[in-house]
Amino acid sequence: MQPMHRQVFLLATAQALFQIVSVLVMTIGGLAGSILAPSPEWATAPIAAMFLGTAVSTVPASMWMTRVGRKIGFVTGASLGTLGGLVAAGGMMTSSITLLCVGTFLAGCYQGFAQFYRFAAGEVSDDGFRPRAISLVLAGGVVAALVGPLLARWGGELLQPTYTASFLFLSVASALAVGVLLGVNVPQSVDTADERAAVRPLREIVLQPTYLVALFGAVTGYGIMILAMTATPLAMVHHQHDLAATSTGIQLHVLGMFLPSFFTGSLIARFGVLQVMLTGITLLTGHVLFSLSGTGFYSFTAALILLGVGWNFLYIGGTNLLTRTYTTAEKGKAQAANDLTIFIVGLAASLSAGVLQNTMGWQALNMWLLPWLGMAAAAILWLRISPKGVAIRV
Repeated sequence: MQPMHRQVFLLATAQALFQIVSVLVMTIGGLAGSILAPSPEWATAPIAAMFLGTAVSTVPASMWMTRVGRKIGFVTGASLGTLGGLVAAGGMMTSSITLLCVGTFLAGCYQGFAQFYRFAAGEVSDDGFRPRAISLVLAGGVVAALVGPLLARWGGELLQPTYTASFLFLSVASALAVGVLLGVNVPQSVDTADERAAVRPLREIVLQPTYLVALFGAVTGYGIMILAMTATPLAMVHHQHDLAATSTGIQLHVLGMFLPSFFTGSLIARFGVLQVMLTGITLLTGHVLFSLSGTGFYSFTAALILLGVGWNFLYIGGTNLLTRTYTTAEKGKAQAANDLTIFIVGLAASLSAGVLQNTMGWQALNMWLLPWLGMAAAAILWLRISPKGVAIRV
């Protein structure tokens, strides 16, 4: 195995373990919160705390790794996840939603570091392998799709209070990731004097049309996915589906998120990144239509699968497009600004999901996603017909 391929394999393994943590929180965070929360509107507070941790840590993580290297940063993040699982389990044992949220906040800080695995995959790969490397790292989430909901369900009643063992599983997965990441070796970027002298202000980087469309596409995919995924367990329980059905729905959704990653890079190479992103918009529109078809198990799962695949195309497409907008010397602040924006939107989506689900209901909540999708499609189409878009297709 070539060193480049070995590093991508290790990053994909670390991604799988990280996504197990994320899926665990997304599957049971709202349900655990509903047990401890003073009112139903605060049920999703543990999930919102995770995204708050990600939003708070993203910029410091990126800038720090620019100075000390990817390995130290990645190991630090996984260590925070290990601690977070223990603290969240302590929150369940002491019936403290505050402690539970502190634990998921630390898991969110882990996510703040782990979100850069996909960029690290691009950094260890040559130009020809880069789109596929990014896709393959995100494909590590397939393992999480199979394992995460199962651990959430098995841990639900394994120890009392309910869900204590689930958060202990989270801690174990994070600890395993520490071991894997010790083998990662992403070369430290060496900037030339000319590159350092030519570094543009962040405002100039962000205001590039290609950067803005890449960011808006990723934000749309991520924000819509988090809003719907966070509301799903609460909506399914509201419509008389049990934990087994809920975890199966989440499992199929996460498979939809990551299984296409085995070929998304190839699709980008063949059809172009903008076409793949537009397809993602179409699939997310399909999610909305299926959510309006009913509240039975098959309506939920069909909608969730389309939600996952649509996210995959938009998120991987947006990441691939973003890498074309900055130099090596600019990557730290360009990537940090991108991911910070994404996770601020994720925080808002996760925090509002419980309120929207309780006040509007599942179907009305999804109906309001259509204008957002329309604006994202318009932005991608605008770039596609512009001179910048022509250059991207070539």
